[in-house]
Amino acid sequence: MRKRDLGAWAELLRVSALFTVPGDALAGAAALGVAPNRGTALALGSSLCLYEAGMALNDWADRDEDAIDRPHRPIPSGRIAPRSALAAAAVLTGAGLALSAAAGRRPLALATALAATVWSYDLRVKHTRGGPAAMAAARSLDVLLGAAATRTAATSGTAARAASGMGTAATGMARARSVVGAPARGSSVIGKAVRGAGATTVPTTRSALPGAVVMGAHTYAVTSVSRHEAHGGSTLVPLAALAATLGLGALGIREQRTSPGTPPARLLVTALAGAYVRTAAKPFLHAALNPSPPLTQRAVGGGIRAMIPLQAALAARAGGGASALALMGLVPLARKLARKVSPT
Repeated sequence: MRKRDLGAWAELLRVSALFTVPGDALAGAAALGVAPNRGTALALGSSLCLYEAGMALNDWADRDEDAIDRPHRPIPSGRIAPRSALAAAAVLTGAGLALSAAAGRRPLALATALAATVWSYDLRVKHTRGGPAAMAAARSLDVLLGAAATRTAATSGTAARAASGMGTAATGMARARSVVGAPARGSSVIGKAVRGAGATTVPTTRSALPGAVVMGAHTYAVTSVSRHEAHGGSTLVPLAALAATLGLGALGIREQRTSPGTPPARLLVTALAGAYVRTAAKPFLHAALNPSPPLTQRAVGGGIRAMIPLQAALAARAGGGASALALMGLVPLARKLARKVSPT
C-alpha cells in the first residue's frame, strides 16, 4: 500500500482519536479492583476494532453530505472507494465481536450491543435528537465491556486456583473415607465450593456503572457540540458542554476528598480531574463565545482528547494508579498525531 493510501485510511479511521479507547477498558477493570488481565486485553482489542468500524461506517454513511461540506474527506475526494470503507467497517466489526467472544459470553453480549449501537447511530440515529444519547450509550457500554471481560478472566483464574488447591484436599478426603468405609462425598462438597469461588471474590460488573455513566455524560456533551461543527452557529450547546465538563470535574474532586484513599492517591485524582477540565473547558468556552466552524471543530477535538485524563481519573479513583499513569502517557502521542490527522 502506498504512503498516500495509508494517509487516506489514517484520515478515514481518525487514528489520532484511537488513544481515547484504551481507557474505557482500563477504567472498567479498575472499578472492579482487579489488575488488567487477559480479558482486559481482549476487551481493549474489541473496543479498538468496533471504534474504527464506526469511523469507517460514519464516512460511508455521510459520503453525500461530505461531498458538499467536507469534499476533502477520503471518500468524496476519491482516495477511498465507498465500498472499501463499508467493507472495512464490516470486517472490523467482525473482528471486534470475535475478540469479545474469546473473552466470554457476557463480554460478547455487551460487544454485540455496542456494535448494534454504533451501526444504528451511523446509519439512522445520528441526525435525530437521539444521536448524542446513542453515542453516550456506546461509550458507556465500552466501559462495561472492559469490566465484564476483566471479571470473566479474573473469576476463571480464581476458580482454577481454587480447583487446584481443593482437588488435593478432595482426593485426601475421599481416600480417608474409603479407609473407614464411608461414602466419598468430600469431592462433591468441595466441587460446589470451587464453582462458587470466583463469583465471591470479584465485584460484579455493576461496580463499573458509575464510571460508565460519567464517560457517557461527557460523550453526550461532545457529540452535541459535534453536530454543529460543519456550520457552527450554536452558543448554547458548547456552553452546556462547558457546564457539564466543570460539573464532572468537580464531582471527581469532591468524591475523592471524601474517599478513604491515601493522600498521594487523592492528589493524583485531583490532578487528573484538573487536567480533564483544562483540556475540555477552554475550547468549549471559545466555541461558546465565537461559535464559528473552526472553533467548534477545535472544541470537539478538545472534548475528544479530554477523554484520556477523564478515564485516567476514573481509574485512579478506583485504585488503578498505574493504569492512570499509563493512560496519561498517551496524551502527548495523541496530541502529536492530531496535528497530522484530525480526530474529528
